[in-house]
Amino acid sequence: MNFDTPLDRNLANGVAGQLSSTAVAPQAAAPGDTVDPAYRAKATEAAVKFESFFIGHMLHQMRDGTRALAADDSPGKDRINQDMLDMADNLVADQLAGKRAFGVADAILRQLLPAAPAAAPTTVALNNSPAKVSESQNLAKSLNQQQ
Repeated sequence: MNFDTPLDRNLANGVAGQLSSTAVAPQAAAPGDTVDPAYRAKATEAAVKFESFFIGHMLHQMRDGTRALAADDSPGKDRINQDMLDMADNLVADQLAGKRAFGVADAILRQLLPAAPAAAPTTVALNNSPAKVSESQNLAKSLNQQQ
């Protein structure tokens, strides 16, 4: 099969992340962050692409399950528009991943990028009164003493 345009090649591959023009903004650096901005940008792009792949694969599996459960005369069984539906699934996956809707990219970035330095803990004024015990705890205590 001969593909003349890059769009035709991307349609043939059917891989999420290749058709959409969703821009991936790198995760903002926190003050005092020592991570290289180029590494941060590459990690962010890879994490968002993985989230897009994950969502796209999930949508494909859901559509395959729907086809398997559909009746023989159902429009869902018809494979005529399968290519277009696969492309639409990829585009939806790209849009959702670009908005980080599922949080997969954020979870990956928490693993790849070191945590920002912790802020100095604030001191809380403590009074010397004993801690209040809830009524249910008092009730349980009195029931235990009766036994």
